Amino acid sequence: MGASQVRARQTRAGAVIVAADDETSAGGSRIQRYRDGPKEGPLAAGDPEHIEAISAHIERHVGPIGMVWHESVSTTIHVDIHHVLPGSGRDYHTLVTSGMSELPMHVPEGLEEFAYAELVVLLPRSWPLTREAFQDERHYWPIRTMKILARFPHEYSTWLGTEHTLPNGNPPEPYAEGTELCCTVLTAPVSLPEEFFTLELEDRRIHFLTVVPLHADEMELKLNQGADALYERLEEHGISDVIDARRKSACAKRRRWF
Repeated sequence: MGASQVRARQTRAGAVIVAADDETSAGGSRIQRYRDGPKEGPLAAGDPEHIEAISAHIERHVGPIGMVWHESVSTTIHVDIHHVLPGSGRDYHTLVTSGMSELPMHVPEGLEEFAYAELVVLLPRSWPLTREAFQDERHYWPIRTMKILARFPHEYSTWLGTEHTLPNGNPPEPYAEGTELCCTVLTAPVSLPEEFFTLELEDRRIHFLTVVPLHADEMELKLNQGADALYERLEEHGISDVIDARRKSACAKRRRWF
């Protein structure tokens, strides 16, 4: 996940706070906070043709879809998650949303081409992905995070793009027991073929964004020094976009022996 491979504007977004429009981090990132709760929309069933277009795109550029987790009840947008098993050259599970891009996000003027997005999560081959395993939040939290993030821009009248970072609460709390990961940065899906990055439809271009969980100090590094500093630090420590729930922070001070 090279720093030179991902370039975009960044916004920090929290679920429970609101910020002044001119608040900026030391690294030059605009910080946007949210005071009001989410705006819940009407029930949504999903557009079958839209879902099929995304499914075909996944199978064309990633691999065959083995399972789709459908929502039984949806508000605002209908979010399904498509699961591609590990395969040739991919020693990880690939999860991709459909539904987030049924509605445009509230992008700033001049960035209309980034109004539509879907999310990607990469999980190690050993990650349990059964209905029984999902009863344990230690296994389910990446899927829950995808669903929350997919609705976030529509419920808060905002947008999500590459290099945006989001904490899990304020202050950030671990996503589940057994992990210290508590924030997210969105990147281009650099572990997948470049042809997968965008899907061109008649009326919109859909951008696919990978959800990469972070430690709190890693997010602070990004806010203070910029995305390049974060990506370089992750690369130095061999940290990829495949989720490792138990990994140590790339910003943790190493123990010195005398």
